[in-house]
Amino acid sequence: MGVRHAREYKEILDDLTDAVSAIRDSYSFFEMTSEEWGELGDIEKREVMEALADDVFYGLGEESVLHVGQGVVAYKPKFHVIEVMVDDKEARIVRLV
Repeated sequence: MGVRHAREYKEILDDLTDAVSAIRDSYSFFEMTSEEWGELGDIEKREVMEALADDVFYGLGEESVLHVGQGVVAYKPKFHVIEVMVDDKEARIVRLV
């Protein structure tokens, strides 16, 4: 199926990286513990979150909803967006066009 997009992938990846980074325990997607996460430097954390965003983007091509830590990421093809539910009170929208 794949996630259809008209924006440059790098722009989408940057926005999605920022969005999944806001999920408090998003690192658990990679089965990392909070201790392992805490040992990483800022650059390493950004690299992990970018890898997560990349995996999520391609995963949404197979499953329209993915659980990332305590958050939920959903592909909404009708609206050409990816919706990132950071928690019960915050949602972020990543435009695909």
